[in-house]
Amino acid sequence: MNFDFSEEQKLLQKTARDYLAEHCPLAVPRSVLESNASYSPELWKGAAEMGWLGAAVPEAYGGAGFGALELSLLAEEVGRALAPIPFSSSVYLATEALLLAGSEDQKRRHLPRLVSGERIGTLAASERPGRARADRIETRFDGARVTGTKLPVPEGDVAGLALVVARESGGISLALVELDGPGVERSALECIDPSRSQGRIVFRDAPAERLGEAGQGVALLERLLDRAAVLMAFEQIGGAQRAFEITREFTLGRYAFGRPIASFQAVKHRLADLYVAIELARSNVYYGAWALSDGSDQLPTAACGARVGASDAFELAGAEMIQLHGGVGFTWEYDCHLFYRRAKLLGLALGSAGEWREKLIERLAA
Repeated sequence: MNFDFSEEQKLLQKTARDYLAEHCPLAVPRSVLESNASYSPELWKGAAEMGWLGAAVPEAYGGAGFGALELSLLAEEVGRALAPIPFSSSVYLATEALLLAGSEDQKRRHLPRLVSGERIGTLAASERPGRARADRIETRFDGARVTGTKLPVPEGDVAGLALVVARESGGISLALVELDGPGVERSALECIDPSRSQGRIVFRDAPAERLGEAGQGVALLERLLDRAAVLMAFEQIGGAQRAFEITREFTLGRYAFGRPIASFQAVKHRLADLYVAIELARSNVYYGAWALSDGSDQLPTAACGARVGASDAFELAGAEMIQLHGGVGFTWEYDCHLFYRRAKLLGLALGSAGEWREKLIERLAA
C-alpha cells in the first residue's frame, strides 16, 4: 500500500505553494484580521482562477476533474498559508454535498457558480454553541420552505448558498437555501479568528429545495463530515507544519548566553515532541486520504483518526509557537497568534477532537 503522492500531484502542490507564497504572505491574513473584512476577495478570485475551488469537481460542471488526493494537497497549502478565504466551508462542505447527493439539475445550477467563486457555499447545522446533535435540531423544513435559526455558521455572513440541516416529517433532511433570497436575515458573529468568519442566519419561510432523500439527512451528513474531516485535517497539518518551521527558525536565531536557544535541552525536547506529534498526525491524515480517494469502507474510522491527530497537532503547534517565542510570542506584532487563532477555529469547525474520539470509539465498537 503506497501512501505517497505522484510526481504530478507533488507538482500541483508546489505550484499552489509558490502561488500562495507570492500572493498570501502572513501579512494578508493579518490585514483581514485587522479590518472589517470577512475574507480576502482578491485571494478568493485567484484561487478560483487557479482551479482550486473545483479541483475535485467533474469538468462537466466547470471543475478541473481531479480527485480527492489533489484536493487534499491544495487544502494543505491553504492551511500552510493561513489563507483568509472560505475554502473549507465552500469546497469541503457545500461542493462535496452537491457531489454526494445533488440531482443532475442541482449540480448543473449550483456547482459552476461555486467552482468559479461567484458564490460561496456553507453548511448550516448548529443552532447553538456546542455539539450539533439531531435531537437538538429545531429548524423546520416543509419540503419547500425553511424556518429557524442557525449559529454559528461558517462564512454565514458572506455565503450565498447554504446546506441547511432541518427537521422534516419523518426525520432530519438537508435543504439547499439561496441566502440572497427572501426570508433570510444574516449577521456576523465575533469569533477567535475573524479571517474565517462566523455568522447567524435566521430563516423565515425561506424558499428551499431538498438535497438527497427525505428523512435521510443524518446519514448523508455523517458521510459529508467524514469527507470534510479528512480534507480539513490536511489544512490543519499544513498550518502545524508552517508553525513548526517558523518556531524552529526563530529558536535557531535567538541567542542566550552565547548560544542559540534551540541548543538548550528543554527547547530541543519541546521541538522534538512537536515534530513527532505532527508526523504521527500526518500518517493518520495520509491514511484518511487513501480511504477517501479509494472509496474504502474504512473511511469512517480513518476520518476520525485524521481529525483527532491533526486537531491535536495544530493546537499543540500553535501553543508551543507562542511559548517558544518567549515574551514576544504573546505580542500582536508577531504572527504566533495568527496560527493559534486558526488552530482553535479549525479544531472546532466540524466538532471538537473529543467528539471525534467518541465517534471513533463508537464506530470501532460497532
